[in-house]
Amino acid sequence: MKLFYVPGSPYARMVRVALLETGLMARVTPVEVTLRDPASALLPFNPVGRVPSLELDDGTVLSESLLILPFLDRLHDGARLIPADPARLAALGTAIGFLDGIAVWNRALRIPVADQHPAILALEAQRANRVADRLEQAVAGGAYAGAFDASLIALGCALGYCARRHTVWQWRDGRPVLSAWFDRVAARPSFQATIPPPSGI
Repeated sequence: MKLFYVPGSPYARMVRVALLETGLMARVTPVEVTLRDPASALLPFNPVGRVPSLELDDGTVLSESLLILPFLDRLHDGARLIPADPARLAALGTAIGFLDGIAVWNRALRIPVADQHPAILALEAQRANRVADRLEQAVAGGAYAGAFDASLIALGCALGYCARRHTVWQWRDGRPVLSAWFDRVAARPSFQATIPPPSGI
């Protein structure tokens, strides 16, 4: 199998972390590609041009983290990545929605200042803070603990993205429980091996 990825993508990082955590990385050839590039090596395999994209041995290409992760659950004998418990599924949904909003906010900040939309920036900042405050309470109450499944991976990748590529937002301020939780997750070998490069945002 081949995994097409870019080092800065939190969505690709989710799959890379999962491959390391399950021991499946030994069966995968990582291929670093470019995005938003008409000459990208990814496009012959996935015309949508998004990462992660996983090419299977039969040539089938899966894209999107939440489609790849359940497929990976078919290939290993360890704890399931996709939780069966509804509460943990809800936690996974919150983490993915949190990441999606931050990604929109980040992209909105990358366009020239004259073309930026203050209402969108304000909306995404409010959403991120609202969710982070709820996550602080949830983690303090015992959420995102126990089995290292996709809900923990997704939240760790979202916060890791903020730590390295969306530093305009000081998400740790006033959230000591969430900060300590992230520090523990970020210390795992799978997270250490997939640290994204910093960016200027």
